[in-house]
Amino acid sequence: MGAGIEHNECQILVLSGPSGTGKTTVVERLIHESSVKLIKAVSATTRPQREGEVDGVSYYFLKTDEFLRRRDRGDFLETAEVFGAGYWYGTLKSEVQRARDLNGWAFLEIDVQGALRVMEIYPEALTIFLKPPSLEVCEQRLRRRGTDSEETIQRRLQKVQEELALAWRYRYQVVNDELDRTINEINSIIAKHQG
Repeated sequence: MGAGIEHNECQILVLSGPSGTGKTTVVERLIHESSVKLIKAVSATTRPQREGEVDGVSYYFLKTDEFLRRRDRGDFLETAEVFGAGYWYGTLKSEVQRARDLNGWAFLEIDVQGALRVMEIYPEALTIFLKPPSLEVCEQRLRRRGTDSEETIQRRLQKVQEELALAWRYRYQVVNDELDRTINEINSIIAKHQG
């Protein structure tokens, strides 16, 4: 029965990394190419639903009072108010159970503060910090988006440095310098923890 226990210990995969590290692309590739069934945890948010987004797929869209009530009730693994915009984001504990019910691993793509909270609740979680090859690359990626003001870019770059300083808290650190190599490295980490 030991193998089953081992497998259960690593049923949560947490991936974090600063803005501009290419997390979205890495997550999409891992979901399709991983040797384990990864079920991406759907985040809850209080921000308005955008065109093309589907409730329960893109996010769980909650009114602020409902979000805060559920947070106070302990329904969330982690929550954060992001970039001072007044909108809340969080991961519901029920997402871990949903992944288990689907015989997969809960795959949480969350920020560093959220990941540190998840590590407290699930110290056995498999945690991977995705690093940019350099701060310059991060800055280039943020600027290429063309969606942020200079002030926002500077704020994000400051946050990148703060998050990089916490990378040591993760079990693994992977540099996203070349996508295929990055995916192969993360897949080999997952394979080591399959039990």
